[in-house]
Amino acid sequence: MSARVIDLLYECLYWICGVLMVLVYGFRVDGGRRIPRTGPVLLIANHQSYLDIIPLGLAARRRIYFLAKKPLFRSKILAWIMRFFDTVAIDNEGMSRAGLQGILEHLQRGQVVLIFPEGERCWDGKLGELRPGVTLVVRKAKAPVVPMGLAGAFEAWPRTRPWPSFAPPILGRSRKQVAVVVGEPLAGDTLAAMSRDEMLATLQTELQKAVNRAQKLRGC
Repeated sequence: MSARVIDLLYECLYWICGVLMVLVYGFRVDGGRRIPRTGPVLLIANHQSYLDIIPLGLAARRRIYFLAKKPLFRSKILAWIMRFFDTVAIDNEGMSRAGLQGILEHLQRGQVVLIFPEGERCWDGKLGELRPGVTLVVRKAKAPVVPMGLAGAFEAWPRTRPWPSFAPPILGRSRKQVAVVVGEPLAGDTLAAMSRDEMLATLQTELQKAVNRAQKLRGC
């Protein structure tokens, strides 16, 4: 299938998912225009649930390329969907060489890639410590890094529950309603010049700021 058709399908899904997220989760987003309109961009976000890629994808008007752990490809349906959208496969233990290469290839083509530097979904809704693997991606890519804070997805679908619950805004405000805040872009060259610990601290701080703002945007 041609890239043009896939892009058209992505655009259709964008609007369908957008309407559903507003109706079902009172979805709100702030700062989407901070994502550069052209050129490679590395997005980093907190990881709350399986729901995450939908609101995070809606926060950007550019097509986003996602990562998925290799065990998810065992499902024929999921594998077909992920390969259709050119999803990058990574190991459970962290960033493999193949996964890193997949990310860099997308960035070299001037595309937008989203990674979850915590490495896994959270257990309590809070931002965990970022894994050192993200520093290797930043150093290799040297692309603008944009933090994205997500709130509400954990309450809507924590990893301890098999299915999500819903929070339509017509029923009033709820902590299960979802919001995303896009932070200010960070220069890739500047980050790459930092030591590993300094870069991790900077990314942790900027991502936490975006998460805090997303929690306020939810109004809960």
